[in-house]
Amino acid sequence: MSDLEFTLDDLRRILLEGAGADEGVDLGADILDVQFEALGYESLALLETGSRIEREYGIDLDEDALTNADTPRALIAAVNQHLSVGQRSAA
Repeated sequence: MSDLEFTLDDLRRILLEGAGADEGVDLGADILDVQFEALGYESLALLETGSRIEREYGIDLDEDALTNADTPRALIAAVNQHLSVGQRSAA
């Protein structure tokens, strides 16, 4: 079984690859509990981010997971929950 975990660094990379970063936003700062909207990421950018995560990690994030995840911490937790379920299913 793999110990695959989605991290803040993974999210930062995917956000930058998919939507870039707003001028004046430091994604390298402590952003775990900052609302995505305050970071400059609207719903369309988050949908793209979700699609990239799904492709890269081989999971299906339901719409609620993306809609309810309004901070990086919440999205990371949702992704890791999906990864954990997938690992248990594969065992």
